[in-house]
Amino acid sequence: MLERAENRKRRTISESRKRDAREKIELGGLVVKAGLREADRAVLLGAMIELSKQSDNQQEWSRLRAIGRAAFIRDTEKHRLRNRPDRPDGSDADPHDRT
Repeated sequence: MLERAENRKRRTISESRKRDAREKIELGGLVVKAGLREADRAVLLGAMIELSKQSDNQQEWSRLRAIGRAAFIRDTEKHRLRNRPDRPDGSDADPHDRT
């Protein structure tokens, strides 16, 4: 009985770590998607800390959300176009596009 409880606890911890790792990977992907892969990490953290202080400014959050959603839509559309059956090589992709 005790062994089952310990196994369940280990499994729960493992699942929690996996979720945490996935979340961190996804957040890192956002940095890359924004074109900030090479940016100074202290600058990135400072910018995010400043942004977190704007949490009561709903107008600014709405503006930033709109920018982000538009970027996701552009990325989704580009991915869809690259994977069209008539263009399997992605030849219609812009090699200079960073989004």
